[in-house]
Amino acid sequence: MNNSNQAIDRESLVLRVVWMLVFFFVWQLAELVLLGIVVVQLILKLSKGHPSSDLMAFGDSVSQYIAQIGRFGTFNTEQKPWPLADWPKPRPAEVEMVDLAKKFH
Repeated sequence: MNNSNQAIDRESLVLRVVWMLVFFFVWQLAELVLLGIVVVQLILKLSKGHPSSDLMAFGDSVSQYIAQIGRFGTFNTEQKPWPLADWPKPRPAEVEMVDLAKKFH
């Protein structure tokens, strides 16, 4: 490899390290947001008997976002997470619904 290619690779790696540091701090904030969602969902489940579907969707998006940061930081992808890419879309919940008819028979 010639010197110009090595210099470009080194600059690219330095820029990636900067992004990794930025996303490290974003990861810390996202973990706190996710913890808040977990606590609120627990309180809602205990008080109302069911969690918020809006918070379920947002929590899934935050979880996917944290995973995207992890994938970028571990060199599994070159795609940078939000705000440099789209925010992850929530997936359908995998909550088992209890059939009340079966429960009382």
